[in-house]
Amino acid sequence: MKPGRSETGEALLSQPSSTAAPAERGGVAETLLARIRAKEARVGVIGLGYVGLPLAVELAHAGFTVTGFDVDSSKADEINAGRSYIPDVSEGDVAASVKSGKLTATTDMTQLGAMDAIDICVPTPLRKTKDPDLSYVVLAVEAVAATLRAGQLVILESTTYPGTTDEVVQPMLEETGLAADVDFFLAFSPERVDPGNQQFTTKNIPKIVGGVGPNSTEVACALYSATVQHVVPVSSTRVAEMVKLLENTFRAVNIGLVNEIALMCHKMDIGVWEVIDAAKTKPFGFMPFYPGPGLGGHCIPIDPFYLSWKARQTGFECRFIELAGQINSSMPEYVVERVAEALNSVRKPINGSRIHLVGVAYKRDVNDMRESPALDVLDILRKRGAELTYTDPWVPELTYHGATMSSLDLAAALVEPPDCAVVCTDHTGTDYDALVASGTLIVDTRNALKDRRDATIFRL
Repeated sequence: MKPGRSETGEALLSQPSSTAAPAERGGVAETLLARIRAKEARVGVIGLGYVGLPLAVELAHAGFTVTGFDVDSSKADEINAGRSYIPDVSEGDVAASVKSGKLTATTDMTQLGAMDAIDICVPTPLRKTKDPDLSYVVLAVEAVAATLRAGQLVILESTTYPGTTDEVVQPMLEETGLAADVDFFLAFSPERVDPGNQQFTTKNIPKIVGGVGPNSTEVACALYSATVQHVVPVSSTRVAEMVKLLENTFRAVNIGLVNEIALMCHKMDIGVWEVIDAAKTKPFGFMPFYPGPGLGGHCIPIDPFYLSWKARQTGFECRFIELAGQINSSMPEYVVERVAEALNSVRKPINGSRIHLVGVAYKRDVNDMRESPALDVLDILRKRGAELTYTDPWVPELTYHGATMSSLDLAAALVEPPDCAVVCTDHTGTDYDALVASGTLIVDTRNALKDRRDATIFRL
C-alpha cells in the first residue's frame, strides 16, 4: 500500500504495520490500540525543544491529551501560559492546545506513569572525544522505568547509533520485570525536523517506525498514523536508527565534497557558486549542495560521528565519512584565512581590526545556535586579536566565553564601518545594499551577494 490517506482522511501505512494476527497481539496490545484509535490514549513527550514541542502540539491537534515533560521549568511555564519559544510552532497553536485542555507541561516525571504512550525527544550530543553522549537518553529512560506499567508504549526519537534501543533502552526498561513487545511496547522513530522549513513539518514528513517486535511496531504505527500523514514501518529498531544516520551522513558527505570543491575553485580562481548553479541545470544525476562556513544544527555535524563510532565497535573504519568531517570542520579556519586575505588587501592585520559578523545562527531565519560555525569563526578571530561585534535579529544575545554579546542593529554598526564584515548566516531581510554601500570589506560565506561584483567583496 502506498503512503497517503484514505477517503476518510485516515493516514495510510506504506506497508502492513505488523505480521501479527489480532489473536496473537494479546489483550494488552489490543487495549492500547483501542485507546489510540479512539484518541483516548494519554501521550507524554519528554524533551520540549525543536523536536518535542512540535510533536506535542501535533499530537494535541490530532485529538490526544498530551503532557510535555522537561527538566527546564521555564519551558513548562511558557507552554502552560500558551506561549511558544520555538519559531516553527506558532503561539496561536500552543495557546489553542492549552486552552482546549489537550496540552499541558510539567517537570514532574512521576506523572509518566499515567501516560499510555511516551515519546523521548531529548538531545544526543557528542563528548569532547567525539563519542556519543547518551546521558540525556539514560536519564529519560530511568524516569520512564521508575513508573513503567503494563500496556505502555515507549518511543525513542532522539538520534542515536544503531543498537541503542535494544542494547540500552530495552534492558533498562525490562529491569522492571516487564517484557518488551509483550507487557509493554518499545519502538524507535527518528525525528526529521528541519528548523525554519515552512514546507515540510511534523505533519507531512513521512515517519519511519521500527519496533523491537511486531506488536511494538503496530502500536507505534497506530499512534503516528493518527497524527501524521505518512507512516513507514521498517523491520527493526536498528533499521530505523540507521535510516536517520544515513540521511544526515549523506548530507554531511556531500557538503564536505562541495566544501572541498570550493577550496579547489578558490585556488583555480573559479567561482564555485557559478559552477554549482550551472551544474544543477542537469535534470538527472546531480543534486546541488552548497559550501559554507561549516556545519551547524544538532544533526548534520553530529550524526556521522555516531555512525563512525558504532562502526569502529565492529572493526569497520569509516574513512570516507571521517574525511568529510575533517573537511567540514576545517571550514571556519578557511573563513578566517579569507578574512586575513581581505584585510591584507588594505594592509591591515586581523589583530586589532574591528570585525563584524552578519548572522550567527546556524542557518537562515532561525534562532538555533546549536553547533553554529559562527561560534568557531568568532573563537578563531578572538584568538587572533580581533575586536568582535555581530548582527543577528534572531539571536539578540550571545553568551560567549563567559561574556554576553548583544546584537547590534546593522545600520548602527555601519555608522562607523568595521574593518571587515563576515556574512555567516544569510537571514532574510538583511540590508546588504547598506552593507556594500558602506565600503566595508565583506567576506561572503553564503553567496548572499550573488549578483554583486564590488572589489570589496571576498567570496568563499
